[in-house]
Amino acid sequence: QSKGKKPLFVQLVLDNIWSLYEAVMKRDKEKIEKIVTSLGLRIGARESRHADPKVHLNAICSQWLPISDAVLSMVCNKIPSPLDITAERVEKLMCVGARTFDSLPPETQELKNAFMKCSSEETAPVIVFVSKMFPVDAKALPQNKPR
Repeated sequence: QSKGKKPLFVQLVLDNIWSLYEAVMKRDKEKIEKIVTSLGLRIGARESRHADPKVHLNAICSQWLPISDAVLSMVCNKIPSPLDITAERVEKLMCVGARTFDSLPPETQELKNAFMKCSSEETAPVIVFVSKMFPVDAKALPQNKPR
C-alpha cells in the first residue's frame, strides 16, 4: 500500500463494483454494454432506458451478484450443522418459558433423539421449529380476505 498498490480485495472486487456504479451513474452506454456482455447478463430494455439510473444498476447487480445466493451460501458456511447440537440445547429449544424438559409429555421427550439425529428417513417424525412469531390480524389471513 505504501508504494501505491491497492489491496487485493480492492483490485478484484471493489474496483469492479465501483466501475459499474460509475458507468451507470454517468450513463456511459459503451462501458455498460461492455460490462453486461462480459458478465453474460441480460438486461431488459425497460430497465436500461429507465430515467432513474438506480433501476438500471439494480437490474445489473441483481443478476450479477444475487442477494439470495449470497445469503444462502453465507448461512450454509457460517451457521453450525444441526447435527452438532448438544442435548442441553435441544432441551432448551423444546421447552418454553419456565417449563422443564422433564415436565413435557413422554411423546414429546421422545422427539429429542429424532431432533438430534436430523434423519430424513420415511419413518422419522417431522419436526417443525418456529423461532419467531408475529401477531397478524385475523382479517389479514388469506382465508379471511374478502373476494
